[in-house]
Amino acid sequence: MIQGKTIFITGGAGFIANTLIKNYIGENQIIAYDNFHRDTLSTSDVANHKNLRVVKGDVLDLEDLTSAMKDVDIVIHAAGIAGIDTVIKDPVRTMRVNMMGTANALEAAKINKIADRFIDFSTSEIFGSHAFKSSETDTAVSGSVGEARWVYAVSKLAGEHLAHSYYKQYNLPVVTVRPFNVYGPGQTGEGALQIFIKRALKNEDIFIYGDGTAIRAWCYVDDFVDCLMRCVENPKAIGESFNLGNARTVITTLGLAQAVCRVLKSSSRIIFKDALSADIEMRIPSVSKAKDILGFEAKVDLDEGIERTAEYFKKIS
Repeated sequence: MIQGKTIFITGGAGFIANTLIKNYIGENQIIAYDNFHRDTLSTSDVANHKNLRVVKGDVLDLEDLTSAMKDVDIVIHAAGIAGIDTVIKDPVRTMRVNMMGTANALEAAKINKIADRFIDFSTSEIFGSHAFKSSETDTAVSGSVGEARWVYAVSKLAGEHLAHSYYKQYNLPVVTVRPFNVYGPGQTGEGALQIFIKRALKNEDIFIYGDGTAIRAWCYVDDFVDCLMRCVENPKAIGESFNLGNARTVITTLGLAQAVCRVLKSSSRIIFKDALSADIEMRIPSVSKAKDILGFEAKVDLDEGIERTAEYFKKIS
């Protein structure tokens, strides 16, 4: 594991960033840069750690971002707008933050001559509505213009293209990661699994938007961060894109709600509602590239992940 580095994390108050910080903060300096629209960090057990510096800022402010990034070794660009409700309500902000924010982060990294690594967060949604064992070289699908669902995917795909352009043109040590449905302790926002778990713990109705047949592969946050750290530390990762997920935990949305109720012994009812937007029918990654290059394999299966996540929400409720 790396030591003595200064790691700059945009979206540093987020739940994935919080898990990453816990792994690195003992032997490295961490700068968490965030506008605190969502906040897992302030209540975290690392919030007051001597190796953590928190900077409140916005990735749309290039000057501030460039200044805050001075003298760092590694940049993890995790800031972005996500969640289908948020995207539909504010597609302009989604495009601005995800495209222009990524452009600013890359330019700030170039100005500051980041030498070790720049990790760019893309998304599994770039593979479109029907992604079965999608590999990193599969064609990206942008979706129809005017359908709000695809604003997020397109904005992330543009950022990914720009990140790799900075690698090719300026030799910035870029790695792109494509998360596949990450969940776990500390998650905030609109992730289906954490919402199901919170409601199941209270025996409240669980709502499924659509017919419940959409298929996902769910990745526990500790597994995701394990692979993310390999992207940070393995020199073979530079210039590559990786699917980060767990191809074993494949289940329909209805099956997921039923699994949550079973594992947590909940009496919640499952209620169907009309879909909010165009849905993604199937999203299952091929993770062979991460295994071959990084030696990564997910360890936490779904029942165990549900139990661990539920224990966290029990403690904070």
